[in-house]
Amino acid sequence: MKGSRERNMSVNSGVKLQKFGSGKNSLALNRNGVVKKVKKHWQLYVLVLLPMTYIIIFKYVPMYGAQIAFRDFSVIQGFSGSDWVGLKNFEDFFSSPNFWLLIKNTLLISLYSLLLGFPAPIILALALNEIGGGKFKRFVQTVTFAPYFISTVVMVSLIILVLSPRLGFVDHIVRLFGFETINFMGKPEYFKTIYVLSNIWQGLGYGAVIFLAALAGINPDLYEAAKVDGASRFQKMIHIDIPGILPAAIILLILNAGQIMNVGFEKIYLMQNPLNISASEVISTNVYKIGLLGANFSYSSAVDLFNSVINLILLLTVNVIAKRMSETSLW
Repeated sequence: MKGSRERNMSVNSGVKLQKFGSGKNSLALNRNGVVKKVKKHWQLYVLVLLPMTYIIIFKYVPMYGAQIAFRDFSVIQGFSGSDWVGLKNFEDFFSSPNFWLLIKNTLLISLYSLLLGFPAPIILALALNEIGGGKFKRFVQTVTFAPYFISTVVMVSLIILVLSPRLGFVDHIVRLFGFETINFMGKPEYFKTIYVLSNIWQGLGYGAVIFLAALAGINPDLYEAAKVDGASRFQKMIHIDIPGILPAAIILLILNAGQIMNVGFEKIYLMQNPLNISASEVISTNVYKIGLLGANFSYSSAVDLFNSVINLILLLTVNVIAKRMSETSLW
């Protein structure tokens, strides 16, 4: 009995050692395979290295400084030396008299931009796709794409000049029809419309390029089959073009939803004046004025961190909804 037990134990231990050895061999083989792949496609890894380095340095490393949102930050004492105050900066923001004004303006401008600005490039791309090739199509693409290259400062200067009372082009048209001069930039009720429409004009051609590329990837056989079935242009657009660009549209919608709380700072700040401040003051401009101009770094960091968390929640929520309602999502 003892001999048989000893033989069984030696056999089992040998099997275990063999398995352990095979495991080590498999790990070594996997490592060798990874090394071979890296050596074989090293050019691709070099290309990936640069953007990854940029992301790590400028996106992940600065996260260390987010702790000042929970501290009474002092430049002299530094990050770790400043006093820990917990959620005090967030409480100050939530209890500030401008809290609801900032939230309302930020959400209204973002939703207004999303409601009008998101479908506009899709409509232009569908229209250009129906035109086909030719000089007119290239002319329309050039005219609509050109404003994208105008800088924000120049764009705001053009807006102010065009809408200037008594001197602007729009004011001349208004007075031509017998109406009184309107100070568009001084009326809070006009600010959001001016901001959104100018954004659409500037980014319309650039956004249409993405959807034109998606339309170019649709199988031409679908159009031939629709032509044989006697489908009209409108029916082709509904049943072929729109389903073809739907995945790209969903991805862009998810990304835009994740930026709802991030309204363009530069343009809004340049368009602001004491007369329209009630409609133009948003979270990003408030952070700039309090954090940089007022040197209250902890408070402004808390506001910006709150803004980023809300954006992340919106991004995750919209991504889950899109994944359940369609087969397209970010992950």
